[in-house]
Amino acid sequence: MIDRKKFIDDLHNIRDKSPLIHNITNYVVMNFTANTLLAIGASPVMAHAPEEMEEMVSISSALVLNLGTLSRKWIEAMHIAGETAKKQGKPVVLDPVGAGATSFRTGTAKNIIEKIKPDIIRGNASEILAIARAGISTKGVESTLAADKAVEVAKELAVETGSVISVSGKTDYITDGKTVHRVDNGHFLLGKITGTGCAATAITGAFAAINNDYLTAATEAMMAMGIAGEKAGGETDSPGTFQVKFIDELYKLQILISGYQDTNKS
Repeated sequence: MIDRKKFIDDLHNIRDKSPLIHNITNYVVMNFTANTLLAIGASPVMAHAPEEMEEMVSISSALVLNLGTLSRKWIEAMHIAGETAKKQGKPVVLDPVGAGATSFRTGTAKNIIEKIKPDIIRGNASEILAIARAGISTKGVESTLAADKAVEVAKELAVETGSVISVSGKTDYITDGKTVHRVDNGHFLLGKITGTGCAATAITGAFAAINNDYLTAATEAMMAMGIAGEKAGGETDSPGTFQVKFIDELYKLQILISGYQDTNKS
């Protein structure tokens, strides 16, 4: 069980410290990801040129690697940034977007895991299964499997890689290979706008920047996403309005959380 007070304290610490989160992410989600980080109190930077990776990592508090729109140059940048972050003891979060869709994408994810050893890997069930097992295919970046189908595989992958594995879905599961945390908060409209998974990964980076217990940090990130999503979904039934409301609720989360009865379980 995640301690409620610790969750609130970590939310306050993100606001107070405003950690700089370095995102090597995809074209589709850059604006939305930046706004979600700002809403929760972190500071976003989107930097992709290999030539500036070492300097950018040195002033950042966490690194987020997102495979959404891959190119050779971006992969080169990810490796430079990842290696630099690990040398400097800064958390690295990987989002293997679309793993399983193509051999290039799956191979890139596996190579980053092997060479950089990210502290947290966050993806949907299909992506996590594709990394762990050959022959799993995905439909674009959408999960074709429920998160609970990937729990045992996620535990095995966590042991094998040393990474915390965060599997998103209707119910989210987060594991270090021994302990499994379950987050039941959320709303179906989170799956009706693009970029919420990528935002979850970026917010995971924000929590990891201020809490080096990465199992707790990854769980708190999914709690923040889920609670804000529930609140936003209570105000609208349309995806366009939901996106705006969701950012608003992330911003107001510290106020809301004091009176919120969450359903998080572990």
